[in-house]
Amino acid sequence: MTAAIICNGSFPRKDYPRYLIGSADFIICCDGALGAYLKAMPAIFGGRKRLPDAVVGDMDSITSGLRKQYDGIIVHYEEQDYNDQTKAVRYLLEQHPEVDCIHILAATGKRADHTIGNVSLLMEYARLFPGMKDRQLDMVSDYETIFPVWDTCSLAVGKGRKVSIISPDNTLKIKSYGLEYSTENVIFDNWWKATLNKAAEDEIKLEFSHPSAAVIFLD
Repeated sequence: MTAAIICNGSFPRKDYPRYLIGSADFIICCDGALGAYLKAMPAIFGGRKRLPDAVVGDMDSITSGLRKQYDGIIVHYEEQDYNDQTKAVRYLLEQHPEVDCIHILAATGKRADHTIGNVSLLMEYARLFPGMKDRQLDMVSDYETIFPVWDTCSLAVGKGRKVSIISPDNTLKIKSYGLEYSTENVIFDNWWKATLNKAAEDEIKLEFSHPSAAVIFLD
């Protein structure tokens, strides 16, 4: 089963990310995203009304009018240890553990600090939520698809596709196959170090020196 978590960044305009919303079994909005979701709902669902299953967060970014109108689906987390994206993931896994595919939408754009935080959290969810490595998890916008990897993997990306790799682990070595530029000697001590690469073959392989965490960006 699939779920779409919608954050309060730039709401997608292109067909593919909107398809992921429209085809999801469960839809969770972060609190500030509800207004944008309701505005786009008729276009995504062919004029049908499809309310989110829950609106999750600390409720600091939702209007009082929307909060009152949709009180029945509001899930208020008062703690500030984690952001609303993480609270939405937590709620989803607690209420719908059967979900095996999670798409996070509207998590980028608007504020750069929110974008960086949301993307980096993809690598944290395996530690925070048991079983996350067994689920498909990605972050999709109008411009890219981003997903975490935690060990050696082969990825069918398509020849010519732009590929960037980011990891916070400066002890990690990644030997790559099928990329135009080798990553074998990259030291991951800053986020830019293995970005702006390109697939030279339809399938690439990333060979990790040890289990760790990284995020892959595909255009």
